[in-house]
Amino acid sequence: MSKREDIKKVIIIGSGPIIIGQAAEFDYAGTQACRALKEEGVEVVLINSNPATIMTDKQIADKVYIEPLTSDTVKKIILKEKPDSILPTLGGQNALNLAVELEESGFLKEHNVEMIGTDADTIRMAEDRELFKDAMERINQPVAKSAVAESLEDCVKIAKRIGYPVVVRPAYTLGGSGGGIAADETELTSIATVGLHRSRVHQVLIERSIAGWKEIEYEVMRDHNGNCITVCNMENIDPVGVHTGDSIVVAPCQTLADKELQMLRSAALAIITELKVEGGCNVQFALNPDSFEYAVIEVNPRVSRSSALASKATGYPIAKVASKIALGYTLDEIPNAITKKTYACFEPTMDYCVVKIPRWPFDKFIHARRTLGTQMKATGEVMGIAPTFEAALMKSVRCLEINMYSLMDASLKDVSDDELEEKLHAVDDRRLWVVSEALRRGVTPQKIHGITKIDIWFLNKYLNIINVEKALAGQELDACLLRKAKEYEFLDKTISGLSGKSVKEIRSLEKEWGIAPVYKMVDTCAAEFEAETPYYYSSYGTENESKPETDKKKVMVIGSGPIRIGQGIEFDFCSVHSVWALKDLGYETIIVNNNPETVSTDFDVADKLYFEPLTEEDVLHIAELEKPDGAVVQFGGQTAIKLAKDIEKMGIPILGTSSDSIDEAEDRKRFDAILNGCGIPRAEGRTVFTCDEAIQAAHELGYPVLVRPSYVLGGQGMQIAYSDQDIIEQIGIINRIAQEHPILVDKYIMGTEVEVDAVCDGTDSVIPGIMQHIERAGIHSGDSISVYPAIGVSVEMQNLIVDYTRRLAKALKVVGLLNIQYIVKDEKVYVIEANPRSSRTVPYISKVTGIPIVPLAVETFFGRTLPEMGYHYGLQRERDLIAVKMPVFSFEKLYGQDVDLGPEMKSTGEVLGVARTFDEALIKAFYGAGVHMIEKGNVMITVKDSDKEEALPIAQGLYDLGWKIFATAGTSEFLNNHGIPTIRTHKIGAGKPDIIDHIISGDINLVINTPSKVIAHNRDGFKIRRNAVEAGIPCLTSLDTANAFLTCARRVQTTQLSVVDITKISNFVNFV
Repeated sequence: MSKREDIKKVIIIGSGPIIIGQAAEFDYAGTQACRALKEEGVEVVLINSNPATIMTDKQIADKVYIEPLTSDTVKKIILKEKPDSILPTLGGQNALNLAVELEESGFLKEHNVEMIGTDADTIRMAEDRELFKDAMERINQPVAKSAVAESLEDCVKIAKRIGYPVVVRPAYTLGGSGGGIAADETELTSIATVGLHRSRVHQVLIERSIAGWKEIEYEVMRDHNGNCITVCNMENIDPVGVHTGDSIVVAPCQTLADKELQMLRSAALAIITELKVEGGCNVQFALNPDSFEYAVIEVNPRVSRSSALASKATGYPIAKVASKIALGYTLDEIPNAITKKTYACFEPTMDYCVVKIPRWPFDKFIHARRTLGTQMKATGEVMGIAPTFEAALMKSVRCLEINMYSLMDASLKDVSDDELEEKLHAVDDRRLWVVSEALRRGVTPQKIHGITKIDIWFLNKYLNIINVEKALAGQELDACLLRKAKEYEFLDKTISGLSGKSVKEIRSLEKEWGIAPVYKMVDTCAAEFEAETPYYYSSYGTENESKPETDKKKVMVIGSGPIRIGQGIEFDFCSVHSVWALKDLGYETIIVNNNPETVSTDFDVADKLYFEPLTEEDVLHIAELEKPDGAVVQFGGQTAIKLAKDIEKMGIPILGTSSDSIDEAEDRKRFDAILNGCGIPRAEGRTVFTCDEAIQAAHELGYPVLVRPSYVLGGQGMQIAYSDQDIIEQIGIINRIAQEHPILVDKYIMGTEVEVDAVCDGTDSVIPGIMQHIERAGIHSGDSISVYPAIGVSVEMQNLIVDYTRRLAKALKVVGLLNIQYIVKDEKVYVIEANPRSSRTVPYISKVTGIPIVPLAVETFFGRTLPEMGYHYGLQRERDLIAVKMPVFSFEKLYGQDVDLGPEMKSTGEVLGVARTFDEALIKAFYGAGVHMIEKGNVMITVKDSDKEEALPIAQGLYDLGWKIFATAGTSEFLNNHGIPTIRTHKIGAGKPDIIDHIISGDINLVINTPSKVIAHNRDGFKIRRNAVEAGIPCLTSLDTANAFLTCARRVQTTQLSVVDITKISNFVNFV
């Protein structure tokens, strides 16, 4: 059956903001799908609340609605656009849940909208724990002993019957949200309470724990005719019990015999056939390491994190093929986009090994519990490709950008053997290094396997790497040893540290002995057919498959590496746009990146993709082969910026702003000199190196002060200090992040924060718009609600901001992008910081103003001026709209991490509300961020003494709207004295029911809690905030955010929410 002619207009639902458990893999899949449908002549209407992704760009779909992902929004868009079908399998769990809800209510049928790809019955069969069990029984596929519970009593009864430990799995959730392993009834009660609350259908599965078995995944495809193939099999190094998103994953499986592989392959194909999935599907198995017994863990009838990994690992474009299947094509009709000679029904073959390592946020969240379990905690991931497991592992370790370049962790050197053995029992993000250290000290692989259940095959591979380390430290460095170290992907600087020879000496020996990497192609077919797609990885073998043959000038774009807090997909958006812009100008583009989840590493974005770590040495090898005419670093976040000097040393010009100008903005003394020269004020500050100097500086400036390291992104290590004690704690944390740069101490000014992105051509600047933050200065810009245009800033101040921006851009000799943050206070404007690179707000401001910032920046690299491109210098005309960008957090996944906001960034993603009025845009943004209880309900208010006056009008406003106010003694008394009735609750532990009981019971719909700096108080506040977040209750820790919430609560009854197509923003008259 070929393409269905009745599908003309398709709605695709995206996955919304990036949160832990649902990251960029869905944006990558959704972008690939939109492009695949458009090339078939189908009109694509996209709904996604996330402004940061390339997916919500007007180039990707015909109509783009950056709107809250609610059933109301989807209904409005269906009524307006009248599509004939909806494709829900590309937006993760959010999209599936929305589509099933619309189908169950009869809305889709009523409006003749067909669910294509995988239908609702299949989704229900895979997602509903009971239906899934029945389906598995019908085809004799074993599942772990389990039963479905819809109440706490059921949970306890079932667990008693099955026997502890048990796994709790909520239905219809993502990233293991709300689940966990319970060893006894107490643990079960706390996990199941949250699990039932989180599940869309108030249902959890209680199953026998098979922790310790091997976890194996199969990525499979099926079409309408029932043709099935397996794309890839993958093996988790961590046994069952650690979420696959938090496990190191290897493709293809390394430790299974052919019999096991064939058994699981047959099972996966039988399952996808029974469920009638059309498109891509991920099947997870648990395999008993001591027998052929296995169990089906779960099936995702949609594109998942694993499909992004399988796609990048094999080169097989799963999302593209799934979209074509949804249009009615069969696997034998869809050409393989990589070989262009075979069809999608050919199973990919790998003649190399791929290792994925998760990127965890614990460097940001110092106090979070690092234990890994069934609930995912990683924000992103990296992937290493090499001919052997050892080499792929070493590559992916250095892709993580955590100051680790091998299996050696200096912090474990002084740990005693007993302590080390204790650490082996801890399942956390440091496990790889702890296991390696134990092997280094002679603990046998058998003993480690007994504790960790990691397969002995992997432990022996770690041992191979450690033996090379020992040889480098203890033997003469000859050609044979050096070649082996390079084959195992040891960096020159690691070899230097072990052997005592300088990097320069090592590099000259490599030249003398002819040890250099070659590049191999990822071609889906193990070189059986000629491939046409230039997607490469390095290896120390023979025959180089990457041939730099071209007459075109070449530009190398440095990507942004793994997704982490502070450096998200915004930078991937910028990287991809820069590649497209360079292609349009006739340049050959080369992208270097290592993140399997993103669009920049898709096989057809750049002319050549090098899937490699982003270190000086890895980039140097590519540069030596390709000899690019220039390199672009300003779009890859701090990862790329840090490489600027090294790339210049290689003799490759940096396009746009030079590394010297970047240094001028980062180096305190040089930047101060520039500000003085321009006559621009900033908060008074000092540069210090030690704790004593920092305390002295604070006394000179007067508390509160802002303490931060230089050269960081996302405010890492940044805090407001109110006392000497705060500084001592703060410096301790900064020094953990390996500090070779100085520490900055600034006077903290409490004013309105304003942000500007500018494009500069070396002569002057274009400013697309000014963004104002709702939260006052002191909360990181990435965690603030941001409004365009700056409606609360006077015209005089805006003119001053524009003037300062233009002066600074000239003084810093910026060519390309510049982001500046200002504070406005008492009719004065102060600069906080300037960054001559792309920023987190570039995608958002590009979309809401319709000004293509990144392509303009790229043209300035080659000498074109902005007026030549049709833009006048200075601030551009404001659009007739209001856009509100709101941060989204993933605190509920990070036990032990406080929820309060400060100068260090904590949000994982963002949503956008766009409307004609501020109120409507703000309401949409709150809805998009998942705050739904806006009209009236029960609010818990506990604020510190200094905030009580300011909290009064907020409490009064909510009370007038009919909210019931709960408060503890101090706040309650204060509000009662001012004529606001409250329900007084007990402090924690001071009687029943106390404040926590109210929160857990589900009576409370909103918590307003401002953290105090007093440690004892803080502990209570911390518990209140943690419990609110874990119970899924919005918790506001800034009175500015609470005020914004009140504005919405007042207007929500009378405001009609429209839907806006962002592609029409330039003539902006397009409202429902």
